[in-house]
Amino acid sequence: MKEIIAFIRRHQVPATKKALEDAEFPALTLQSVEGRGKQNGIGGWAAEVDPELTKVMKSPMAAEMRISWIPKRMLRLVVQDDEVEKAVNIIIQANKTGHTGDGKIFVCLLTEVIRVRTNEKGRDAVI
Repeated sequence: MKEIIAFIRRHQVPATKKALEDAEFPALTLQSVEGRGKQNGIGGWAAEVDPELTKVMKSPMAAEMRISWIPKRMLRLVVQDDEVEKAVNIIIQANKTGHTGDGKIFVCLLTEVIRVRTNEKGRDAVI
């Protein structure tokens, strides 16, 4: 089993959730996070990163403004090994714009999964 961790733009969450649900990946965890990549945040040139930031970037001081920590959403889902490529491709299709800030996806190996209520382990714990 693998855990897929994806960092995406806030406004892409509804489309990403729908695409995953439509492909029968209904179980996921969503968390609000802030971060930055190698660009160290964004300057006034990058209002397309998130429509909610456009209001801030249109202020008179926007040319001088720098946002060091960008609000994002972190999605986490657990999938079987044979489902990883499908889930990753769905996330990419729902989020790829070609602009800086499209996000990152991490695929991590899970060594064990246990359902607390029933003590089921492995595949049985997530299906």
